[in-house]
Amino acid sequence: MKYTHDAIVIGAGAAGLTAAGGCALFGLSVALIEQGEMGGECLNTGCVPSKALLAAAARAAQEGERLGVHVDARIDWAGVRGHVEQAIRDIAHHDSQERFESMGCEVIREQARFVARDTVQVGERTLRAPRIVIATGSRPMIPPIEGIDTVPYLTNENLFQLNELPRHLAIIGAGAIGMEMASAFRRLGSEVTVIAPARPMERDDEEAANMVKQAIESEGVRFVSGTVSRCIGTATALQLTCSGGEKIEASHVLVAAGRKANVDSLDLDKAGVKVGKNGIEVDARRRTSNKRVYAIGDCRDGPRFTHVSGYEGSNVALEIALGIPAKADYSALPHCTFTSPELAQVGMTEAEARERHGDRVHVVRQAFSDNDRAVCEGASDGFLKLVMKGKKVLGVTAVGEHAGELLLPWTQVIAGKASTFAMGSAIVAYPMRADISKQAAFAAWEPTVFGKWPKRLAGLVARSRRWRG
Repeated sequence: MKYTHDAIVIGAGAAGLTAAGGCALFGLSVALIEQGEMGGECLNTGCVPSKALLAAAARAAQEGERLGVHVDARIDWAGVRGHVEQAIRDIAHHDSQERFESMGCEVIREQARFVARDTVQVGERTLRAPRIVIATGSRPMIPPIEGIDTVPYLTNENLFQLNELPRHLAIIGAGAIGMEMASAFRRLGSEVTVIAPARPMERDDEEAANMVKQAIESEGVRFVSGTVSRCIGTATALQLTCSGGEKIEASHVLVAAGRKANVDSLDLDKAGVKVGKNGIEVDARRRTSNKRVYAIGDCRDGPRFTHVSGYEGSNVALEIALGIPAKADYSALPHCTFTSPELAQVGMTEAEARERHGDRVHVVRQAFSDNDRAVCEGASDGFLKLVMKGKKVLGVTAVGEHAGELLLPWTQVIAGKASTFAMGSAIVAYPMRADISKQAAFAAWEPTVFGKWPKRLAGLVARSRRWRG
């Protein structure tokens, strides 16, 4: 059988759309296969609806007296849900079938499965290409809880279709999704309980994560340490039994206990593609055990973020179209949890750096309480932390309002495309929260700039001027 396309891309989420669109713009013949909604999880059930919900919750949090202004908030759940749905509609055109067809992709809305190492069955059609990209994403992982399959539990896939605001939302898991939704629903008026076996946001900097937890607790979210062993009840009356014996009565339960690669229906064994515990196994170029097949985004073993999916999609498009090997480099990988305050991270946390480099690590810490814009806004809690070895920045943690917006220059510094010295001498508009990055960068160089030898030089210059008169 002859090749039907230059490339086949399975999945039209962030990873697949980037790969397919890139290949098509290079003039390749591309089949883009998607059995569900265009845009995948991020647009329809992930990043977009969750951030829209958080924005509505932030407005609700303005209730009461703040900065001398009194606000009375009234929650209209139908209106909140309308805002979420409108946000999806307003962004959907970027991921639409029409847009990718206009780029030159053949978009096929069917389920795909492999029938050979370079061949895919799609409905009644058999497609073959020298390069195939798997970008099928992930789905919520459901822990083995007695009775969970008998109750109408929520995940991110159906959370945003709720017809009513939960009276009491129990959340299983305290990662990014669990913490963001705990903050959002509490601010919108739900009673919220978070159940998790480890500290919230356990992969993030502990000091910053504790600050986020304390902020959410102060708004009324309750945290229970442990696991859920049993869940019983009806659509609006659930009982969760925790490992410590505590029983929690809730109207709704949200499972946010991690993700699982969405690959079960692909018949990957027929393609010679190996799957590990955390997804499809890939090398640094995102090639699978079948070097003709790539796996990018959430379906492969590795970090699961929308921006990572786009990055990998771009790399794979370049490699397929131009034959240029493109290895993934996550040394300057940023991520942000959009709680209030936000917790943003790029590169290593302090704990990771100390584990790898020991006493050679030092920390430069700059507080938002010294940032004039934060003080003027009455939101000066938090800090920015540089984790350094010598003058090299290994990682940056920021926690505070709009902390995620501060990460971009630090990704360039960690990647070696900019320097702390340059940032410390930059001119920043006043007053800006971004000035905290300049302050931290300058603080990293202050001992050198005002050290022994510069002081001696300054003394020589001063004496010379006095001598000259």
